[in-house]
Amino acid sequence: MNKLLPKIIGFVLNIVGFLDVKQASQWALDLFSKPLKGRFKTPHSTLEEALKIKLSYDGMDIQTYQWKGQNETVLLAHGWESNSGRWKNTIIRLQKLDYNIVALDAPAHGASGSAAFNAVLYSKFIEVVCEKFKPTALIGHSVGGMAISFFLKNSDYPLAKKLILLGAPAGFPGIFKNYTDLMGFNSRVQKGIEARIIEKFGFPSSHFNTAKFLRNTTCSGLIVHDKRDPIIPFSDALEIEASYENSTLISTSGLGHGLKSKKVVDAIVDFLKG
Repeated sequence: MNKLLPKIIGFVLNIVGFLDVKQASQWALDLFSKPLKGRFKTPHSTLEEALKIKLSYDGMDIQTYQWKGQNETVLLAHGWESNSGRWKNTIIRLQKLDYNIVALDAPAHGASGSAAFNAVLYSKFIEVVCEKFKPTALIGHSVGGMAISFFLKNSDYPLAKKLILLGAPAGFPGIFKNYTDLMGFNSRVQKGIEARIIEKFGFPSSHFNTAKFLRNTTCSGLIVHDKRDPIIPFSDALEIEASYENSTLISTSGLGHGLKSKKVVDAIVDFLKG
């Protein structure tokens, strides 16, 4: 039944769309923006050891976690339907090397505020966190990497020296297509969603492109992506690498979208130390 549920919802919204396409597409976009996972159900041991500081953006809480160290400050930004707990192994390794580590929960994830998520709002959260902690190295997994790229493109943040993207999408249209295919939305609802995106953000979905946003980035970059990533295709990593001149791509095989392995943590550490 769980596999059929998206198609059932999509079928209903397609019908609604013939009566009121604006309402149907708004419901579809709202559904897309609300994660089903990522909130904390029980305390996370690694995060319980951190210094917890709540910041704020536009009345919404931004939950941050800090593990103090004398080395450079590293920012960790997780992806969709996750939280800062996903960085456990990376945090443990960086602590041993005395890095000053900061992580944040995305909007509508972990212990942060907002009932809905989008990468633009996430980039605003990241901007507030960077103003507070001043990291020189930024690491983002999946849409966390996309949000960092938006932040760097749209701010004058001068301190970023290193950027690491793990399984990051090249652009929003691919994610949007995965969603509309999953739900089975007809072209009428799809066009309506695109109209709502333009209405809300002032740009079409094609504007939100990690590869394009990093085109003039001067900080050195590391891109890590699995060749068999079932969520974000490897071609996205190739697109980002082609656009991001000062970057290096490392491919993995069999680690999936999560990229949780010692090999990846080793690559992160080597890049930070280099």
